[in-house]
Amino acid sequence: MIDPLPELSTEQSDPRYSQIDRLPTEQIARLMNQADAAVPAAVAVAIPAISAAIDAISARMAEGGRLLYVGAGTSGRLAVLDASECPPTFGTDPSLVQGIIAGGPDALTRSVEGAEDDPEAGGAAIKDLEAGPLDSVVGVSASGRAPFVLGALAEASGRGALTVSLSCNAGAPLSAAAEHAIEVVVGPEVVAGSTRLKAGTAQKLVLNMISTISMVKLGRTYGNKMIEMSAMNTKLADRALRMVSDITGADHDTASAALDAAGGQAKIAVLMIQHGLGADEARALLSSHGERLSDALSG
Repeated sequence: MIDPLPELSTEQSDPRYSQIDRLPTEQIARLMNQADAAVPAAVAVAIPAISAAIDAISARMAEGGRLLYVGAGTSGRLAVLDASECPPTFGTDPSLVQGIIAGGPDALTRSVEGAEDDPEAGGAAIKDLEAGPLDSVVGVSASGRAPFVLGALAEASGRGALTVSLSCNAGAPLSAAAEHAIEVVVGPEVVAGSTRLKAGTAQKLVLNMISTISMVKLGRTYGNKMIEMSAMNTKLADRALRMVSDITGADHDTASAALDAAGGQAKIAVLMIQHGLGADEARALLSSHGERLSDALSG
């Protein structure tokens, strides 16, 4: 049975903020800043659970599985945001990391009333994606009780997918529905019940960890460099050029020529320069080392 909403810590009213409508702007800003400062500490408590989930997720992704986030409201918007940043940052196919929000794309910019209360719709979203044993489904809900997300996790579990929950209340129903439960308890919000604040910040920090560390473990960085990023604009093209130069020690012209020949792929350009290879030879070498640049360079 789902606990009544008023009993959740994220729904409580903190007396420290009961008079904010009478305070000057700077004082309100300082109160919000002080509240936000407690979020990283709450995330730190959950790091063992976060790490275990990431290890399980990345192991499945290494075998060809997908990472599927599911959320409603603010949680869903944050899930879609994190997923949408993976292709430009890590060069992934858009299907590899996906965000599902209750109410569909319209819910990204406006509230779709009642969408989060439909568990069948959550299950249908997972069914439509044909989630399977190699996939990981991460349910995101600040309250830890959104029926849409619970329905999605139930369907994912039935299909043999890995299930992970991310909530901001202790003992959340979502936690009981997942193999890996992550609870980041941030307490009452400055504006009571507005979980886009501390809870939203906490969820974003955890989602950052899940996607980033998974991609690092999949070899989609070289050290701390975004070696797989898509050079889709001038800024990113310049970053790719600097990465190739930094890694190889090549001058600007050499790095630029290699990148052009490599079709803008920094990994390929690095191997071409370091091993004196053509683009096709560099691609074959990289493929033989599981797409990991560090292995291809030393191999």
